[in-house]
Amino acid sequence: MQLRKLSGGLKAAYRGSDVRRRVEHFDGWMDRAQAEDVGPASYDHAETVREYYDLCSDFMIFGWSESLHFAPLSPEESLEDSQARHQRLMIDKLELREGMAVIDVGCGIGGPLRRVAREAGVSVVGVNSSEVQLEKARALTAQAGLDHVVDYLACSFMDMNAIADDTFDRGYAIESTCHAPDKAGAFAEIYRVLKPGALFWGQEMCMTDRFDPGDSRHQAIKRDLMHGIALKDIATMGEVDWALESAGFEVIEGIDRAVAENSAVTPWYQPMEAPGKTLGSALRRIPIGRKAYIGVARLAQVLGVFPKGSADVVRLMDGTARAYVAGGRAGLFTPLYCFLARKPL
Repeated sequence: MQLRKLSGGLKAAYRGSDVRRRVEHFDGWMDRAQAEDVGPASYDHAETVREYYDLCSDFMIFGWSESLHFAPLSPEESLEDSQARHQRLMIDKLELREGMAVIDVGCGIGGPLRRVAREAGVSVVGVNSSEVQLEKARALTAQAGLDHVVDYLACSFMDMNAIADDTFDRGYAIESTCHAPDKAGAFAEIYRVLKPGALFWGQEMCMTDRFDPGDSRHQAIKRDLMHGIALKDIATMGEVDWALESAGFEVIEGIDRAVAENSAVTPWYQPMEAPGKTLGSALRRIPIGRKAYIGVARLAQVLGVFPKGSADVVRLMDGTARAYVAGGRAGLFTPLYCFLARKPL
C-alpha cells in the first residue's frame, strides 16, 4: 500500500521528466554557484532549492514523516511523537490565540501548518516556491478538513510582494530560511509582513562553536552538508541572531535544542544511524535500510513502478543522511537552533 502511494506520488512529481539527468544537474550546483560568483549573477539558488525538494519530497515523506524537519528526540517517543511535541512547544512560544492570522514561511507539504491550524484555532498562510510540494500540501489539507482556515501562496519568501505590509499576527519558519541566499534579506521580508509586536519563531540549521574554518576535515563535512541539503552557506548561531537584528527584530531567545533537550541520550541524528524502539518506517532511515531501498528503487524502475532515475534520488538522499550524521557526531552541526524574536511595536 505504501509503495503504491509512493509510486503515484513520484510519477505525479516527476511528470515524465528525465530524473537521472536532473539529479546529475543538481549534483553540480556548487560548482556552478562558485564559478558564477565571479561573473554575472546568473546562478539562481532558489531554483536549486526548489529542485532539491521537487526531487526528494515524496521519498522524504515515505522515510521520515509529513513533518519534514528534525526535533529533539526522546527514547520514549517515536520520531513523529517528538515532532508533535516540538511543534507544540513552538505553538506555546508563539502564544497563539484563536482567530490570529499566521504565516508559515517555507511550509513544505504543510505538516506543522496543519497542527498549528487545528490545535491553535488560527488561520494560516503557507508560503512555498515548490509547486510540487504545494500540490501535495493542498491535497493533505483538504483531506484533514482544514482548507477553510488554510491558504497557500506560491512564491519565494525572499519576495512576498503579494502580501501587504503588517498582515500577520505571528510567523514561523522551520528549516526554511537556512536555504536563503541572503538571510538578512529573508528576515527583512518576513519582518515586513508581520504586524508590529508580532512574534516570530524560527528553526535554523547552523554550524556550532566547535566548527573550525581552518580545519580541512571540518570544511569537508560542511561542504557535504551544503551540497546534500542545497544550502548556499551554513550560518553560525551568532550570524543568525545578527541577521535577525539587522532586519529589525528583537531576539528574545536563541537555544540549540539539540544540546538543551537531552541530546546525549537520543541525538537528533539517531533515526539516520540506528533504529529506535520500533522498526516500521525507522528501517528506511538507517544505513542498511537506505541501501536496501536503492536496490528496491532500481527493481521498481525496471518494473515500471517507479519513474526511471528514482534510484539516483535515493542515492542522493543517502549521501545527505551520511552528511547529517557526520556533522552531528562531530558536534559541528545542528538543525535545531531555535529562536524567538519580536517585531517591535
